[in-house]
Amino acid sequence: MNREAILKKFEPNLSNILYIMHDLQDSNPERYLAKEDIEACADYLNVPYSYVHSVASFYTMFSLKPRGRNIIRLCESPPCHLMGAHSLLDYLKGSLKVDVGGTTKDGMFTLELTSCLGVCGVAPAMMLNEEMFGNLTPEKVDSVLDKRRKEI
Repeated sequence: MNREAILKKFEPNLSNILYIMHDLQDSNPERYLAKEDIEACADYLNVPYSYVHSVASFYTMFSLKPRGRNIIRLCESPPCHLMGAHSLLDYLKGSLKVDVGGTTKDGMFTLELTSCLGVCGVAPAMMLNEEMFGNLTPEKVDSVLDKRRKEI
């Protein structure tokens, strides 16, 4: 869906800013909010560019730089940390050959951290795009990522 069609889905009301920004980001093949997206949103809602940019930079769910086709969000909440998330982070960084915020050379994965996924009972946990995975081990992480590589 193009930018104009996304904007027309919503009333030009400031209460729709997050919905608009999510749809704009989701429609971008590089899964981020481009400067043009922020400008279009600001114009549509009749607010300054700086307002929309500040919202985009405040929420970790939005990115202002290109990302991979698949976003890995590893939970770093206290329960996940206690159950080994730090070791999994080291494993993911080594396996993917990226640091936090980085994207693999093939553009397949971007590695991010999140403060809480709300699934403490299955810690450590991560999301891959919108899908949740818990009780993670390095082997389970490999299985999840290998399956995703084969789907593309």
